[in-house]
Amino acid sequence: MRLAGKVALVTGGASGFGAGIARTFAREGANVAILDLNGPGAKQVASAIGPNAMAIAGDVTAARDVTAAVDSTVAAHGRLDIVVNNAGWTHRNQPMLDVSEAEFDRVFAVNVKSIFHMARAAIPVMRRQGGGTIINIGSTAGIRPRPGLTWYNATKGAVNLMSRSMAVELAPDKIRVNCVAPVAGETGLLAAFMGEDTPEMRAKFVATIPLGRLSRPDDIANACLYLASDEASLITGVVLEVDGGRTI
Repeated sequence: MRLAGKVALVTGGASGFGAGIARTFAREGANVAILDLNGPGAKQVASAIGPNAMAIAGDVTAARDVTAAVDSTVAAHGRLDIVVNNAGWTHRNQPMLDVSEAEFDRVFAVNVKSIFHMARAAIPVMRRQGGGTIINIGSTAGIRPRPGLTWYNATKGAVNLMSRSMAVELAPDKIRVNCVAPVAGETGLLAAFMGEDTPEMRAKFVATIPLGRLSRPDDIANACLYLASDEASLITGVVLEVDGGRTI
């Protein structure tokens, strides 16, 4: 039970990586709050996990919803030890000038501004209790970008670097901040990343990954579990590539 007694808040936890992270954390003893715009989906995941999980419906791009989620988690459990900023979005794979301003704004709001909102809500709680850990889900897209995803790549470059900067600034507060950078994964966003989900496009993406497969929720969840655990007590400011060798 590597997270026994810990309280975690996972954004985007109704599906994909977030659901995998929530399940893994709960299995390892944490009480988990799942924040997602898809309220019924969050409830379904929480119900499947059991009594040590709760669902919170909310939009990570709205400061009031993020603050309410932190408040609800603390009200339920008395503290907040771990935050995983997992919620993410993308525009469809296409030429950069074909992406609309609305799409651009949405991907930056979900992928980047949501972390700003969460920091303002969660860091004061962690400071009061003497520490905590924040894990941001970045991407190999912010390290070795693919064409057709320019604006998405830019958001993940921001997340990767933001995590390192947060780590330096928050270290005196005993708040560790790390980043997990997955390669393209078997999630609901995959079709948008590829432009179209066909066997040919999957083969094209997989061909760029030396270990020969896409990432899966368990891959990302296990990396987050280590970074959230006391085993990683001296690790902060790391961008951990979970990518099958993609960024080599």
